[in-house]
Formats: sequence, C-alpha cells, structure tokens
Amino acid sequence: MQQTFTKESIVGDIVTKFPKASDLFKSYRIDFCCGGNRPLIEAIEERELSPEQVLTDLNTLYSESKALQDAEIDWLNASSQELIDHIITKHHRYLNEELPQLSPYITKVLRVHGTSNPHLSTVHTLFHRLKTELEQHTIKEETHDFPLLLEHEQNPTEETRRNVMKIVQELENEHYTAGNLLKKLREATNDYTPPQGACGTYRLVYQRLEAIETDLHEHIHLENNILFSRV
Repeated sequence: MQQTFTKESIVGDIVTKFPKASDLFKSYRIDFCCGGNRPLIEAIEERELSPEQVLTDLNTLYSESKALQDAEIDWLNASSQELIDHIITKHHRYLNEELPQLSPYITKVLRVHGTSNPHLSTVHTLFHRLKTELEQHTIKEETHDFPLLLEHEQNPTEETRRNVMKIVQELENEHYTAGNLLKKLREATNDYTPPQGACGTYRLVYQRLEAIETDLHEHIHLENNILFSRV
C-alpha cells in the first residue's frame, strides 16, 4: 500500500490534507490542534504507540476514504471569509449553546456525588475555567480579531501585518490554554469513563464533556493550522 503519510509528516498538515484523520488521532489521543506543528513520530513516541500500527491505520483510512470520494469541504482552498463563517456558525454557536446548558449539570453532579467522588470538584473547577476562557475568546474573535484578519488579507499594510501577527500569537496562546484544560479534564474523568453504577446525569455529563473536546479540537485545528497559517 502506498504510504501517503510518513513518520516525518506534520500532524497538523495531515489533518489539513485529510480531515478524517482527526477521528483516528482522537482515538490514539494524539493532539492535532495545539500540538499540530510537529512530526507525527514525536506525537507517536509521546503516547508510547507503535509507529507501524499508527501509520498503517492512517494510510489505510486515507486510501479507503479516497476510494469513497469523501465529499467534505476542502477548507484548505476555501476563502478565509468562508472559513471564518463556518467557524462562527458551527463551532462558536455550538459553544455558545452548550457551555451554559451543561454548567448546571456539572454543578448538580458535584452536589449529589462529590462526597464519594472527590475528583468531581476538580471537574467542576476545570469546566468553569474552560467555559470562561472560551466565552471571552469567541466574543473577542468575532468582534475584533476576525475582522482585522480579513482587513489585512484584503488590504495588507505594514501596520495591519503587525496587528495581525500580535492577534495570531494571542489566539494561539488562548488555544493552548483551552487545550491544556481539556487534557486535565480528560485526566480527571479517567478518559470520560464514569464509575460503575453512575446515574444517567453523571454519564450524560461525561458524554457531553467529551463532545466538547471533539468539537474544540476540530475548531482549533481550522484556526491554527489553516486560517492563521495564511498570515
């Protein structure tokens, strides 16, 4: 089988070329958003995985998907305006709806089960830190940062270039903070595995936390590895 991707392929570039690779990386717990700017072999070794197995799985999945002519939008060649519109309407909207809706369930599970499951206090703290970070982050992007990115792309000047470079650095730092909080949430929840006999609300909280992780990984990837790279 032809090896489209190798040990030296950059993680973020792999997901840019083949978005479905994000599902495989998620199963292996390989960070493709904040940790996307490094060779695949570094991520594999960090997770203590088999390079041969990961590469076989990745290239097999790519070959099968290519054969099926997956109709996903090619964001690499979409305009920045189209990409930003997609980020706002899909990912920002999801966070704007999900974060406040999930918050009372996080608190309820802590109140009911926190005595016998002390890690839920950590989950409660981490989630609300993440909620605050993301709410402020998305507002700033929509009202200030994205418009300046588009302005620089359409009418580049030395002043807009300096402003945009500063913005990108700030946003990438914010993404790193969010990604680190996600990692801590996954650790605190034992990979989002509820204890035996957990009630329905307890299980629902873990499922929805993992869904936020999945969406946010795709969200950050589109910005870090595609939108910002255009600057």
